[in-house]
Amino acid sequence: MPREKVVRIWDEREIVYSPKRWRYLWDKRQRALEIMERLSQFDPQLYGSVARGDVRRDSDIDIVIPYQVPSYLIELALEGLVNERRIVMATPWHLIKGHIEIDEETTVTFPLINPTERELEFYKWGGMIDIEGVRNKQRVPGVNKKLILIVPTEKGHIEREVVGRESEVAKLLGVDIGIVEERVKILTRRDSIGRTGIYLNEEVPEWMGFEEVLKIIADRDPNVRRKVREASGV
Repeated sequence: MPREKVVRIWDEREIVYSPKRWRYLWDKRQRALEIMERLSQFDPQLYGSVARGDVRRDSDIDIVIPYQVPSYLIELALEGLVNERRIVMATPWHLIKGHIEIDEETTVTFPLINPTERELEFYKWGGMIDIEGVRNKQRVPGVNKKLILIVPTEKGHIEREVVGRESEVAKLLGVDIGIVEERVKILTRRDSIGRTGIYLNEEVPEWMGFEEVLKIIADRDPNVRRKVREASGV
C-alpha cells in the first residue's frame, strides 16, 4: 500500500459517507469489539481511522493496551487468534512495543516498558476510543497520516488542515501542543526526505516470550538497553 502524503486542503471540507463506507466502518468496528471484549480487563483502546470513522475498505484495525502488562496475559486472552508476534521501536527514542497480528488488517499493540504520558498522547493524536465508546458507536476526532484533522459528523466527517491550527488541534484532541508540533515536523520532513524505516522490527519466535526476546535485544543494543533502564527508573 503506497505511503500517504501530507496534503493541503486550506480551509475545510465536509465528507458525506456513502452506505458502502458506513458498512465498512461498522463491520470493522464489530471486528474490533470482538477483540476488545477478550481484552476488556486491560482497558483496550481502539485508535486510528476506525476510531475516527474515516475508513476505507483496506483500513487497518488498531487496538492498543495503554499500560505495561505481562505479555503472556495478553496472549492468553487472545488464545487461538495470535498469528505473528513482533517487537517494534520507531526510533531509539520512542516506546518499545509488542505487536500481535491477528490477521492482515488487525493488530494489538502493547508497551513492553512503562510508557510516558507523552508517548500515550500519540494515540490520542490519531483518535482513540475505549470499549464503551465502541459499543455505543461513538467516534472521536483525530489526525490522519496526511496531517488532516478528522472531525466526525452525523453524515460523515469534516476535514481541516492541521498546519496553522496547531493550538486548536491540541485543545480539541486533549494533547500537549508539543505533540502536535512534533508530528507536524516529522510528517512534513518525511515527505521531503522520504521514509527511513523504523529502528527495531524483530519477530518473536513462537517458543519465546516478548520479555525474553526484549532482554536479548537489550543485551546487544545500547539504545534499547538505555530505553529499558530509563523506563524502569534505573
